[in-house]
This record gives sequence, C-alpha cells and structure tokens, in this order.
Amino acid sequence: MKQFIEQLVELSKIDKDIDAFEPKIAETKARLEKVEKEKRTIEAAIKQLNDEIQECELKKRKNELHLQELAEKLEELSKKSANVKTEKEAKAISLEEEIAKEQISFANEEIARLENLCETKLEEKEALENQLKEIEEKLEKTKESVEAELRDIEDERTKVFEKKQELVSKIPQKILAFYEKIRRWAGNSAVVPVKKQACMGCFMKINDKTFSKVIKAEEIVTCPHCGRILYLEKEEETV
Repeated sequence: MKQFIEQLVELSKIDKDIDAFEPKIAETKARLEKVEKEKRTIEAAIKQLNDEIQECELKKRKNELHLQELAEKLEELSKKSANVKTEKEAKAISLEEEIAKEQISFANEEIARLENLCETKLEEKEALENQLKEIEEKLEKTKESVEAELRDIEDERTKVFEKKQELVSKIPQKILAFYEKIRRWAGNSAVVPVKKQACMGCFMKINDKTFSKVIKAEEIVTCPHCGRILYLEKEEETV
C-alpha cells in the first residue's frame, strides 16, 4: 500500500504541473494580445483623425464656395452701384457691400483656421502612422516569440501528460477513482503531507491513532477533519 500512496503523491504533483500550464499559456498569449491591443488603439486613432480631416476639408470647401459666392455678389453689387438712381438705392447697395465684405473676411479667417487645423491633424496622423509601422514590426516579432514559446509549452505539457498516463496505468482503478473523487472538490490539495501531526490541507491537528496509521502507511488514510489523503514526508519520518 505504501507504494500506491507514493504513486498518489507523485500523481498529485503531476496534476499540479498540468494545471500550471494554463496560466503559463494565458500569460504568454497575453503578451501578444497586449501588442495587438496597442495596434488596434493606434488604428482607431488614425481612423478618427481621417474622419476629422475629412470633416475639416469639407468645412473648408464649403467656406471656399461661400467665398466664391460672396465675390460674385460683390461684383454684381458693383455693377448695380454704377446704375443707381437714388441715394436710398446707393445706401442699400453700400450696406450689402459692407455685409458681404465682413462675410468675406470671416470666411477667409475660417479657411485659414481650418487649414491650420487640417495641417495639425495631418501631422498627428503621420506620427501615428509611424507608430503603427513600429507596432506592426513589434507585433510580428512578438507573434514569432509567442508561437515558439507556446510550442515549447505544448511539448512540455505532452511529456507531462505521457508521464501521468504511465503512472496512472500502474495505480489500481479503485484507488485512482478515490483520488479523483477527492480531487473534484480539493483540487491540487487532494493529497497533502502531515507536518507536526497536522494536516497541511486544513491545518488541523490529527489524533494519535490517525497519525499512527499515516506513519505505518499500510492503508490510504484521509484527514478526519477535511477528508484529504494524508502522507508523511520523508523528513518527518526521520524525526
């Protein structure tokens, strides 16, 4: 029976190793996901700038068309002023000309403002596009690195699985089923050592009778408090 207890201890350690692969895989993939997220963030920023530049150019074009209309209006008013017959007509035309000139001045200022805004956004876009090139290069290198690491992890995991299968084939089905039953709720603490006459799963002290059974190792002993499988570590045996 001592042999089977040792096998269960070894099996428990192997199961811990197997479970440790998932966080390792997740951590490795997270590195790639982080760079991919950076790339998506920059792409979204470039898209937003493209929309803003397009809107800026559209507003600029509208002001240029309006400016053209005002210039034509001034020309028309100039022709009208040559044919005025009354002072009232002259004042009306003069007022229209002043309003048109103010609008022209405002349109020119708005066009200049929009040109500066477009230029600034184009510079921002260029800077982001340079960042995007850098992040794409980084992403490619990270992909290669992550894929290589994942292959290594998978190779290692396959070896551990093979080791487990070899060990499981040597353990009686009844004992194995008992271990798996406990592991369903205890996880990787299904098999725990006894230290200073205490279960290292629930940290409760076990009685002398149970402790004696653990020392003898003639049967599989479970903790009377938590139900985990108990074993005595070699250093405890020499105490």
